[in-house]
Amino acid sequence: MLELDGQQGAPAGADVIKDGSDASFMADVVEASREVPVIVDFWATWCGPCKQLGPALEAAVQAKGGRVKLVKIDVDRDKAVAGQLGVQSIPTVYAFVDGQPVDGFQGALPPSQIETFVNKVADLGGAGGAGDDDGGLAEAVEAAEAMLAEGAAADAAETFAAILQEDGEHAGAYGGLVRSYLALGQVDQAEAVLNGAPAAIHDKPEIEAARAGIQLARQAESAGPVTELRARVEADPSDHQARYDLATALHAAGQTEEAVAELLELFRRDREWNDGAAKTQLLTVFDALKPTDPIVLNGRRKLSSMVFA
Repeated sequence: MLELDGQQGAPAGADVIKDGSDASFMADVVEASREVPVIVDFWATWCGPCKQLGPALEAAVQAKGGRVKLVKIDVDRDKAVAGQLGVQSIPTVYAFVDGQPVDGFQGALPPSQIETFVNKVADLGGAGGAGDDDGGLAEAVEAAEAMLAEGAAADAAETFAAILQEDGEHAGAYGGLVRSYLALGQVDQAEAVLNGAPAAIHDKPEIEAARAGIQLARQAESAGPVTELRARVEADPSDHQARYDLATALHAAGQTEEAVAELLELFRRDREWNDGAAKTQLLTVFDALKPTDPIVLNGRRKLSSMVFA
C-alpha cells in the first residue's frame, strides 16, 4: 500500500468493468449500485500494488457474470470523490449497494481473498447461488430453510442431509445442516459436518458462513449472563471488555441485532481496542448470516460510515 502523492485501465468493451471519474461517479456507482453491486477501485498508474491488485480484481468481477460491476478511478485525474470518501492511500477498494458504501479494504490482497470479497459483494445484490440448486433441489433447500426459520431444526437437518445424499458437494445444504445443528445446540456435530465438507467447496460463501457460525457458538459457550454484563456496561461505559462480552452474550441469546449494536458502539469508542476486536467480531457475525439479511446490510453500512468517515 502506497501513500498518495500524485494499474492499468479497464479492458475495452468490458461492460462490467469501466473507467470512472468524478463527473460520472453518481451514475456509474451510486445509481448503478441500486441495480447491481458496484466495486470501486481507486488506483494510479505509478502505484505498484495497484498493478498487482487490478488484474485479480477484474478477473474476479468478470467471473461473476454481471452480478457485480467494477469502476476504476485514477486518483491522479479525479481527486474529488476520493477526497470525499477519505481515501488516503492506494489501492483502496469500496463496495456500493443501494447507493451506499457497505464494505471495502486498502492495499493489495491475495487472489483468494479478492475472490471471497467479490463473492460476498455479489451476494449482497441477491440473485445469486442458483447454480448450486440445479437438479431439482432448489425447492428442497427452500423448504429446509423454511423449517429452520420456523424453529423445526431437527426436520431441517433431516432434509438438508437428504439433499446431500443427492448432491454431496451442495454448499447450501452443507451450510444449512451446520446451522441446523447449531440451532439444536449440537456444536460438536455441526463442526463434524463442516470438517467433512469436500475441499472443492471450502471457499463457498455458505461454508464460510457455517465456519463463522461455529466460531460464534464456541464463544457463546463461555458467555456470561446478559443482565450482569449489561449492568457492568451501564456502570462504566468505557469498560470495553464488558461491552465486548455483552455482545457475545447477546448473540448467544439470539439477540443478534442488539449484539451488532454493542459492537458498533465499541468500534465507535475505540476502533483499535484489542487489535480491532470489535470490527473483527462484527465481520464474523455478518459472515454467519445471509448476505441479504437486514442486520448484515444495516450493520455493514453503519460500520462503513464509521470506517470511511
